[in-house]
Amino acid sequence: MRIVIAGGHGRIALRLERLLAARGDEVAGVIRRPEQAGDLLAAGAEPVVCDLESASVEDIARHLETADAAVFAAGAGPGSGIGRKDSVDRAAAALFADAAEAAGVRRFVVVSSMGADREPAEGTDPVFAAYLRAKGAADADVTARTGLDWTILRPGGLTDEPGTGRVALAGSTGRGSVSRDDVAAVLAALLAEPGTAGRTLELIAGDTPVDEAVKSVAEG
Repeated sequence: MRIVIAGGHGRIALRLERLLAARGDEVAGVIRRPEQAGDLLAAGAEPVVCDLESASVEDIARHLETADAAVFAAGAGPGSGIGRKDSVDRAAAALFADAAEAAGVRRFVVVSSMGADREPAEGTDPVFAAYLRAKGAADADVTARTGLDWTILRPGGLTDEPGTGRVALAGSTGRGSVSRDDVAAVLAALLAEPGTAGRTLELIAGDTPVDEAVKSVAEG
């Protein structure tokens, strides 16, 4: 497959690019800064410089024209304020989905966040609350589209611990953490399993091998 990843320089995206390239997929990563290109090339991905906060649907659709799948893994990142949580985590996700539809790319996978499906608890840090609301709004936008075969993945707390290759993946898992390595492995498996389309899934560390967990969801 040819897979285009928005947020191609992110910590999950770089891991995913390595996995996809290693299994023989053609992968491109959308990045905002040209100086990030070398890291993508080292991961086996084609760098595509395009700022999702200023690009048009047509600009992005051109990069998706030959794709078999698209992954939204972009985020405003640590240190960004409430405004960029909305402009990246919500608006850019909707724009990328618009572009996928315009380019005729049906398979669309979103990296969301656990907790995006409910109002943040009272006392939540305002910026983090804005992030969760933005993710929730983006998920609602994508899941309402009939032109996409979407899957929403909502990982728990992210860690940089080495992946175990074993996870808990379900509509509801309960709270927990998961390594970025294992998130990337699950994303790669989801892309290869069209039976997971139309599912919103939570992900934490667990006891089930990744491929088995994804297959179980697809058959469930």
